[in-house]
Amino acid sequence: MDIQSLDTLHLHQKITMMVNRYEAFADDGNGAPGPLIAFVEQKRMAFKEQVTIFTDADKHHVLAGFKARKVIDLGSGYDVLTGDGQPIGLFRKDFGKSLVNSTWHVEQPGSGTTTGRERNQGIAVLRRIWGFLPLINDLPFPFRYHFDFVRDGVPVFSVDKKTWLRDQYLIRIQDPSVDRRLVIAQAVAVDALQSR
Repeated sequence: MDIQSLDTLHLHQKITMMVNRYEAFADDGNGAPGPLIAFVEQKRMAFKEQVTIFTDADKHHVLAGFKARKVIDLGSGYDVLTGDGQPIGLFRKDFGKSLVNSTWHVEQPGSGTTTGRERNQGIAVLRRIWGFLPLINDLPFPFRYHFDFVRDGVPVFSVDKKTWLRDQYLIRIQDPSVDRRLVIAQAVAVDALQSR
């Protein structure tokens, strides 16, 4: 399947003891997950953050991956690479702006910078308060959150959390030129790296 032709993806997290796993699916044409297009693994407790995106759950072929530029990653960024190490792009969290509203910057060669922010400012603030409240900060956040990624005011893609308790996301891609591997990497980061 040519993933570059897809404009709707579904991303589901599968939690295990030592590894975070995600499955990315093409849309089936009726708004539900269809064929598996990527299988993602993030090792927990790694010295330097690294995530591998495989073409399937057998993990025989690497589609892409991303890794932190530095051990302490506050704003330093993540390089997204092909399976053979060629650069696809990069993304980074804007630490200063993320204190109020989580903000990400995505760069693809020749395309300029795409900026993603939480769509609802109220939910963004509430999420921060939730994390500081004693007794409940270990409970799942009871509201869904959504990110819109735009370049020069034009929508590029969005990542919408579909469920409250389980981490399932709907990804809609408006810009046909954005590399789908970069979109999948950023969508995983929205979930896996959000609290950092």
